[in-house]
Amino acid sequence: MASQIAKEWLKAVYLDIQAIEYLLGNEHLTPIASFHAQQAIEKSFKALIEYKRQNIPKKHNLFALYSLIENDIKIEDEKTMFKINELYMDARYPGDLGLLPDGKPSLEDAKRVL
Repeated sequence: MASQIAKEWLKAVYLDIQAIEYLLGNEHLTPIASFHAQQAIEKSFKALIEYKRQNIPKKHNLFALYSLIENDIKIEDEKTMFKINELYMDARYPGDLGLLPDGKPSLEDAKRVL
């Protein structure tokens, strides 16, 4: 059963990736594409956590999730993951967009996650 639920997580990841690919052609939609990038990473991590039959925490922090699977996968670009991690709330609410440490994410930031 755990592998079936993990597959469902991965189907959701695929939808986020499709959304990113669709949105990347529109520079003004980069924050939304970046949000989907965060979601794709989060759901990928949760798929692996589920596959390992661990309890999936109700968290969105990528580093908290990664800590549960860091023996299984390695992140090569933690700087980009840190930037994407900041997007969960910041990209969802317009008032918070200005609070991002480096301003709004760029088109290149969203592409780098793909």
